[in-house]
Amino acid sequence: MRLLSGPLSMFGAKAQIAVAEKGIACEIEMVPFSIKDRYSPTHPDVARINPKKQVPVLLDGAVEIFDSTQIFEYLEDRFPAPALWPAAAETRALARLMELKSDEVFFPFFVVLLQTLGDPQKPETQSALVKIAAYYAEMDALLADRDYIAGDYSYADIAFMCASFFTAFMGGAPDPDLRHLAAWRKRMMARAAVAPVIHALARYLTENRLKAPAL
Repeated sequence: MRLLSGPLSMFGAKAQIAVAEKGIACEIEMVPFSIKDRYSPTHPDVARINPKKQVPVLLDGAVEIFDSTQIFEYLEDRFPAPALWPAAAETRALARLMELKSDEVFFPFFVVLLQTLGDPQKPETQSALVKIAAYYAEMDALLADRDYIAGDYSYADIAFMCASFFTAFMGGAPDPDLRHLAAWRKRMMARAAVAPVIHALARYLTENRLKAPAL
């Protein structure tokens, strides 16, 4: 098995953490990337497999897939233990919903900050920061009675940890007074599969003279 990721890819980081949590023998290959040129020229396997020419891409024999959520689903089918979706239908639905929201509702706020370079004078930045703060508050309330987003640790936690790291990097860090969210972040960073991936992202930012968020 081979996973193509990037040194500054939120979705690639999701897949890397999932592979590590499963304890899978998998080669992690960081495709060429630079702050200036991004992923150009595109890695040949990425260009061949993903029409969007983006990482992550997973290759496992005849299976060649892309998209971090699709990779989550494949890993869960291929390696059911340890389980990273909850067993009960209701909590599994919550975990899947929250993983989707991290990618499709929360992460677009990061995209706005990236487009405006986090300029606080721009109304788009101000609007995104308000929405980010509101989302963090909702997550803090959700985590008031549980250790992880859907009760047990799941792909939902992996997705939100990665999305919140990148959002914090662009100035959308959570209020430290959100103590349930802060405790969840500490639990996440204590996981052996999570910390190395997040620290590698932070290290890459620092090496390229960018300010990494506090961990």
